[in-house]
Amino acid sequence: MKGIILAGGSGTRLHPITRAVSKQLLPVYDKPMIYYPLSVLMLAGIREVLLISTPHDLPQFRRLLGDGAELGLAISYAEQAAPNGLAEAFVIGADHVGSDPAALVLGDNIFHGPGFSGMLSGAIADIEAGRAGCALFGYPVRDPQRYGVAEADADGRLLSIEEKPEHPRSNRAVTGLYFYDNDVLEIAAGLSPSPRGELEITDVNRAYLQRGTARLLDLGRGFAWLDTGTHESLLEAGEYVRVLENRQGIRIACIEEIAMRMGFIDPTAAYALGENQAKSGYGEYVMDVAKSYAAGNWSPRRHEE
Repeated sequence: MKGIILAGGSGTRLHPITRAVSKQLLPVYDKPMIYYPLSVLMLAGIREVLLISTPHDLPQFRRLLGDGAELGLAISYAEQAAPNGLAEAFVIGADHVGSDPAALVLGDNIFHGPGFSGMLSGAIADIEAGRAGCALFGYPVRDPQRYGVAEADADGRLLSIEEKPEHPRSNRAVTGLYFYDNDVLEIAAGLSPSPRGELEITDVNRAYLQRGTARLLDLGRGFAWLDTGTHESLLEAGEYVRVLENRQGIRIACIEEIAMRMGFIDPTAAYALGENQAKSGYGEYVMDVAKSYAAGNWSPRRHEE
């Protein structure tokens, strides 16, 4: 499966701080926001990633992440010149996806919770085996009228999906993480712009709904899904990460640690990446977990993001 991170847009709700820097490069406590969606793809075992952003912001992402080789990844880049909708990611990324299934994650979404790696692996297995064409991730919210809302049966089969409904059929918001089979390229290419001039991801999901191949996976109690689109939500996300990391002595979305634990790089390479950042607590943490892993002191719980 190929991965796509959509990190475009102008971040107008976060002005003036996003007038000079991409929203997805802002810090969420101790690391750039983009680390969080990248870590999701890594936890899913995805190593080929396309990062889509604006022509203005792409050089900053290249400076931060490079080609991904030091993490055992292959990261490439593409431009979205204008905010033409989430589904345009599959038009822009068609060559990157090729004949494979694809995962799309939004650059401002943060996911964290127990068993997440297993859930991701299961969703990919269902798509690769042809048991599903689309896997969406639903999260219970108090105010579903503000979101795209999905309804599913007891087996997780998608029954309906509505955008900001006045009378929601469920309280499950559709999060910014989407897994599809390769048909998504044809579906996205055949979309017409919505009244607001965008290629809508909801229209892609409806196509799979009509085929009867869409599934909704429930991110239930004990799981955190955080959006960082406003000053308040950005601050809340940083506080969530700060409290959890300080309480448990872990680092959420530490891409060097995840690369090592997923087998993309070895502990020696991970230690070297930490050593390059040794003057920060983050770098010291990477060195510590690399030494611990090399000594065999590893708990699988540690990389359940």
